[in-house]
Amino acid sequence: MRVCEVMTQGAECTQPDTTLADAAQRMKSLNVGALPVCEADRLVGLITDRDITVRATAQGCDPRATTVREAMTPDIVYCFDDQLVGDAARIMEDHQIRRLPVLGGDERLVGILSLGDIAVKSGDDRLSGEALEQVSEPAVPNR
Repeated sequence: MRVCEVMTQGAECTQPDTTLADAAQRMKSLNVGALPVCEADRLVGLITDRDITVRATAQGCDPRATTVREAMTPDIVYCFDDQLVGDAARIMEDHQIRRLPVLGGDERLVGILSLGDIAVKSGDDRLSGEALEQVSEPAVPNR
């Protein structure tokens, strides 16, 4: 089964110069925890609710003055829509991530693949269980 068969299509992007307050409001209205960040129709990062909380709010940044670019994850991991779901799941496992931006052949964003997509739409309980287990492996806290 290919990624394009199970991914969530039509992911909405935000811009790098958007404020964190606006990005958070958009996440709330879309009921999502992450937004791809696009510039000139190209994926340049990913901003998550955790990025906003840990990278910005916890450091005292003003969400109305701080931009997405300042808190986003710039070096994002992604997959392509024609890849096998198992290969994409391994990418998620290797990087311990729950969401994976999906690019088309023209390297433009076409969707998002989540662990939930794999679990609900792939029909492969073993694959989704393994991916969840590996992604959920506890990290060692920084002290």
